[in-house]
Amino acid sequence: MTNELIVSKHGAGVDIALLCDKKLTELHRETGAAGFSVGDFYLGRIKKISPSLNAAFVDIGSEKDAFLHYYDLGPNVRSVKKLTRNLLAGVNSAADMDNFDLEEQTVKTGKISQIFKRGDIVLVQVLKEPISNKGPKVGCDISFAGRYFVLVPFSNHISLSKKIGNPEEKKRLKKLAQSLKPSNFGVIIRTVAEGVDIAELDQDLRSLAGKWEQLAENMRKAQPGRLVLGEGSRLDTLLRDILNESFTQIVVNDKELFEEVREYVTRIAPQLDKIVRLHQGKADIFDHFNVNRQIRSSFGKTVPVSGGAYLVVEHTEALHVFDVNSGSMVLDAESREENVLRINTEAVAEVARQIRLRDMGGIIVIDFIDMRDPTHKKDLVQTLRTAMKSDRARHTILPMSRFGLVELTRERVRPQTVITNTEACPSCNGTGVVESSIQLFEKIESTLVYLWQNLNHKKITLKAHPFIAAYITQGWPSIRLRWLFEHKRWLKVQAAPNYHIGEYVIEDHNGREISKL
Repeated sequence: MTNELIVSKHGAGVDIALLCDKKLTELHRETGAAGFSVGDFYLGRIKKISPSLNAAFVDIGSEKDAFLHYYDLGPNVRSVKKLTRNLLAGVNSAADMDNFDLEEQTVKTGKISQIFKRGDIVLVQVLKEPISNKGPKVGCDISFAGRYFVLVPFSNHISLSKKIGNPEEKKRLKKLAQSLKPSNFGVIIRTVAEGVDIAELDQDLRSLAGKWEQLAENMRKAQPGRLVLGEGSRLDTLLRDILNESFTQIVVNDKELFEEVREYVTRIAPQLDKIVRLHQGKADIFDHFNVNRQIRSSFGKTVPVSGGAYLVVEHTEALHVFDVNSGSMVLDAESREENVLRINTEAVAEVARQIRLRDMGGIIVIDFIDMRDPTHKKDLVQTLRTAMKSDRARHTILPMSRFGLVELTRERVRPQTVITNTEACPSCNGTGVVESSIQLFEKIESTLVYLWQNLNHKKITLKAHPFIAAYITQGWPSIRLRWLFEHKRWLKVQAAPNYHIGEYVIEDHNGREISKL
């Protein structure tokens, strides 16, 4: 599998497309407007304690107060409080972890009212961005994510990614982390650290330690409700988390951003700096790499699958549904079970791609075409688990239910990606309703009567949709004939196929437009 990253900078921000084997797999949009990003640090003030939720609402400057649950405080929240208090008080050695006395850890069964009271100042880190009408979700179990490590203050524990399978490599990395990490810091060793030499690992840890020092420095002059330290741009975070040897090119359409990306890649993966390129063509970068076309075909309610099958995708705020349909494929009665398994298996790959592409979070339900063979059901769920392995978001997949439904949950940290492929209806202006035929004809008639009687127009032409034109001119007696008897005026009617159903134009005898809708 080969990966490509296509970066398009424009006036509204930056769009980032991840292509896996030339197929659009992830789409990230970063606007220029300031917002709340996962990993950002804020100095917050406790606005309200909710004992029934065992949570607090924190003012961090967002429109809606941030939500802080007891389970997201972390075991060392008392140490975080102590650090915050000392830094704001101007204690020079407050962030010196070599001499920092850790406070007593909290228990999982505690109450948030035992830790905080209204008005307390606290350092928090964004866990989830604002979604819908909810504010950000924050926690006090702070950490700093790097290329090879995650640095965790107020801890001495070392853990490794479960994806590192070599026992000797695990032992080497754990030993190196123990010797390199600062005092009173824990370390999580990431998968990409496997096989990396000690110099690069040391540089990454030093960079994370520098972020800790920067956080402490910013805290000394921080104000409640303000950003203390940002996580960085979405592009930097994405490169840090996914860049590996499978990438063949990173193409950027802006020279300044190109230099920044090349510098960042050189710093975190110097062996890959040559794959960073500046787009020189005249065509839009997303058009050149076929991204726009894939966006248009991938974000609709109906998504095609190879062979004529298709998916129907429905969204609610916290629930997403995929319905797998065979479409134009003909299922032979003798080999129906095998054909259904093949269609469902092909649909699995598209479902996994759609989940990542739209960044769906919460509960996801997949309604596959019914299968009778229990072995096929089990194989299909295993295929889905395999297809979802490349998804970085935490997820849990349940076995297929007796109704043929597969349920899964996926970590939800930011709003899903939404691309609108529809336009507002010119008849209803996007309301979903159009003016009734009675109201439309009353409006046309009242306009005509006004033109005939008040403005004394004698020769008038009505241009309207063919349905409207036929309704006025056909039948006995026709509406046009009735108007002739009543108003002593003959109406010329022209059918205009390019008009929508509620559109019409009235012209005088010289062809000048005198009224329209």
